[in-house]
Amino acid sequence: MNISPLALARIYEEDFKQDMAALKVLPPTVYMRVTDNIPQIISFIKTIISSGQAYATSQGNVYFDVKSWGKRYGVLTAINPDTQDEAVDSDKRHGKDFALWKAAKPQELSWNSPWGKGRPGWHIECSTISSAVFGKQLDIHSGGIDLAFPHHENEIAQCEVYHQCEQWGNYFLHSGHLHVKGSQEKMSKSLKNYITIKDFLKKCSSDQFRMFCLRGRYSSAVEFSEESMEDAKNLLQAISSFIRDANDYIKGQLVCDPVREDILWEKLANTKVTVKAAFADDFDTSRAVAAIMDLIHHGNRQLKAVTKDAGSPRSSVVYGSIISYIEGFFNALGMSFGETQVALGGDKSAVLSSVIEELVRFRMKVRHYALALPETADTVPGESAAGAEEPKQEQKEKRKQLMRERKPLLEACDSLRGDLAAFGIHIKDRAAVSTWEIVEGGQTEKQTEKKS
Repeated sequence: MNISPLALARIYEEDFKQDMAALKVLPPTVYMRVTDNIPQIISFIKTIISSGQAYATSQGNVYFDVKSWGKRYGVLTAINPDTQDEAVDSDKRHGKDFALWKAAKPQELSWNSPWGKGRPGWHIECSTISSAVFGKQLDIHSGGIDLAFPHHENEIAQCEVYHQCEQWGNYFLHSGHLHVKGSQEKMSKSLKNYITIKDFLKKCSSDQFRMFCLRGRYSSAVEFSEESMEDAKNLLQAISSFIRDANDYIKGQLVCDPVREDILWEKLANTKVTVKAAFADDFDTSRAVAAIMDLIHHGNRQLKAVTKDAGSPRSSVVYGSIISYIEGFFNALGMSFGETQVALGGDKSAVLSSVIEELVRFRMKVRHYALALPETADTVPGESAAGAEEPKQEQKEKRKQLMRERKPLLEACDSLRGDLAAFGIHIKDRAAVSTWEIVEGGQTEKQTEKKS
């Protein structure tokens, strides 16, 4: 089965979105695709060339001239372009020059440009699109530590030349890698030492993964193991248990000795100060979570259930304030411990079914029109008598001409059917009838039929 590169990309794009939703990651305000911004990328490159910081070669490549710019290259990683070896077997001027535009290779997706057919370089895509969204300056830029060089260094160079500014990005947050316990190598498909998000969520929850991440510095490598996930699970259970007991106490269902409110109010105030300081210290989530767990420890110490008169006074306000603060802390981090948890999303199958039906109906009309070719002139509605008496050879030529004109419509219908099949939506054409079904894992989920 042939599938267009763009349709293939959409499959992985949707798969990624589903994984992020399953992990309760908030979607971005806008999704921007490189393929939708090729003219903007070409314009961005032309501006850099006109500034004298990039050059085109006879082979159809365009490179950023690192040595001639030089002044701030290496601001993140202390790379010195003057110490690099000259390029070998390349059309670059210098070894550290990097591609803004790459000449097309056989069988590679390409676009027309002033320098010939080709595609954008890796770094120019991000510079162009981020500039299109955020303008001349970026406040916070994140990414893995492996992107500091060359990707982020090259982004900085491109943007500061394009915008003619001294500092394009204010902060770069580089995150550490995820490792399998006992391995020095990061999780990667090439090493086959990874676990997919879908497989992970069969055993653990998204909250467990978040707690696992929160217990380490974002900038440090973290080790994934069964033990670390179990530790995260135990912490979540301890938090849930405290919130449940504290709520029972507020409702009068958990009876205990009078609590030391002064100690709890002071501990809550200190926790807020510690958490704020921890987040201000390069997002030290580990210290913040430790402060929360210490607050819970002190809260639990006061909730010692005893057999006593249920009419004794309760300190509902202080415990209500502690619960509110803890839930607010974790809600801000995408985790929920409240008694009422609203399920996100919902069943969209009815909407999906309606959309597919409309799409199949439209495709069927186009296909039916493309196939409706007259066998003879007198079978065409409204055909004049003169037309009916045309020589048979002329009628055949006329039919062939119609076939040639309508062929692109049939090809478009076939292409749509092929692309939808990649998503598990199968269309079957039977003369004037088109049927469709959604197949997942070999099981038919939905089937309907449309007739002309």
